[in-house]
Amino acid sequence: MAKKKKAAAKKERKKATKHPVSAYKLYDGNKLRNPICPKCGPGVRMALHKNRASCGKCGYTTFKSEKK
Repeated sequence: MAKKKKAAAKKERKKATKHPVSAYKLYDGNKLRNPICPKCGPGVRMALHKNRASCGKCGYTTFKSEKK
């Protein structure tokens, strides 16, 4: 005779919470905070870093000029 397997306990899954678009700071006043990538075009914004802005899609990078 085959042994009966114990019924597996069902685990409750947590629903993933989506972040609202308002959670991201897109604008400083009426101006876009992050620049738009010149190679990729509208819809692709560049990430702001301490000394540069870079595109995550194509890798285009612009460096900020140093002020003395």
